[in-house]
Amino acid sequence: MERQSPHTSQKALSINMDSSIYGTLAEIGAGQETARTFFRVGGAAGTIAKSMSAYDMTFSDSIYGPADRYVSRVRLRTMLDHEFELLTERLSATRGERTRFFAFANTVAARSYRGTHECHGWLGIRFQREAMGPQHEVIVHVRMFDPENLQQQEVLGLIGVNLIHAAFHFSDEPARFLDALFDDLSPDRIEADLVLFSGGDFEKYDNRLINVDLVRKGYTRSIVIAPNGHVLQAADLFYKHPLLIERGNFRPVTRVNLEMLETARATFSDTLSKPAGEVVEVMEITLRNLLSSGDLDTKDFLARIEILAALGKTVVISNYGEFYRLTAYLRLCTREPIGVVLGVALLQEIFEEKYYQDLDGGILESAGRLFKHDVRLFVYPSLSADGKTVLTADNLEVAPHLIHLLEHLRLNENICGLPSEHPYPIDSSSRNVLEKIHAGDASWEALVTPQVADLIKSRGYFGWKS
Repeated sequence: MERQSPHTSQKALSINMDSSIYGTLAEIGAGQETARTFFRVGGAAGTIAKSMSAYDMTFSDSIYGPADRYVSRVRLRTMLDHEFELLTERLSATRGERTRFFAFANTVAARSYRGTHECHGWLGIRFQREAMGPQHEVIVHVRMFDPENLQQQEVLGLIGVNLIHAAFHFSDEPARFLDALFDDLSPDRIEADLVLFSGGDFEKYDNRLINVDLVRKGYTRSIVIAPNGHVLQAADLFYKHPLLIERGNFRPVTRVNLEMLETARATFSDTLSKPAGEVVEVMEITLRNLLSSGDLDTKDFLARIEILAALGKTVVISNYGEFYRLTAYLRLCTREPIGVVLGVALLQEIFEEKYYQDLDGGILESAGRLFKHDVRLFVYPSLSADGKTVLTADNLEVAPHLIHLLEHLRLNENICGLPSEHPYPIDSSSRNVLEKIHAGDASWEALVTPQVADLIKSRGYFGWKS
């Protein structure tokens, strides 16, 4: 049944009419749009104990303490700590037994008259699900795409009200919570690339599954999962770091996958100017790959993520089909060089013009976008299907009218061939390993590292049975 969602103003009014909900709103950077909605619909005196904003950094520091970055998760947490503690300290004695307290906060960099920076922000709510109950928290990172400041203020007000309403009505159903968060909003205007639940009953939730649902539902194009299993905002992890990305299904990750990355890292490191930040290795899995069976297989997804985490790898789940879209997204997070490691077969696909019919400039426009900002492709050799020929970036065959484009990219080191004494054969792919696991063929163990084999067998990943 299709979900019937109330308009945002109706949500604000319903909260104002609920005498059990009472709290504060603190908004920095893009106007007090969330508070304005509650005041505009009427009855806000029953909901809002205090509404405030501190645009000046000196005033903000005097309230919340100094900060290295004002639009950050750390700053948001400081705001929530301060406001919720102040609220409960002053009002618990008089109304704590009948009130579900909340503190809502946001810190945002919206469009300025210069218009040169990324428009993004952090929103959060700390609240009680029942009077005198434990604290629960939801934090959201958003990116805004409207060209005008007033439009961005509008969407911030909408998502702010949606967040408060969803916290009190749908926090026991994370999937429904995400849908409610985007009521009256379009992904063309705003996306949420991080939603984190914590505290109280939320400790049972797996934020990895909640955030991959953001990608599946189209509320963002990508999420980042750190080796420790935490879901992070991409810039927090990639800022000032060179990135080396390998795309695959990693079901499971094979010896060849890891050898490709290791070989590429050595070559990539030699191209970096000194000093450079530590190279972050990123294993990217596309949404199309995750949904190949029609829907998300939770056990399969977590098996891939946990094996890669055990190997110390950062994982990106994205809905970027083309590499130029992926690298454009990563370029928002770092200005350092970006390397993409891939096999010859995938390089062959990049030179298929059918994938660029939506671009006015076709494959030339795609190449311009992909290699615009210090991006290199590192190509690992492989054996042909008959096992007689070593396929490399140097002997790749493309359409006759694209030969000069390929040569241009090779000469300018946008495409770099990787050395290997053992080009990988066709049967070393993740797909073949998975088939061997399902068939009970023990030879699969030779195609993965001992650590990966031990994890698969000890945890029964990918349907393995002794």
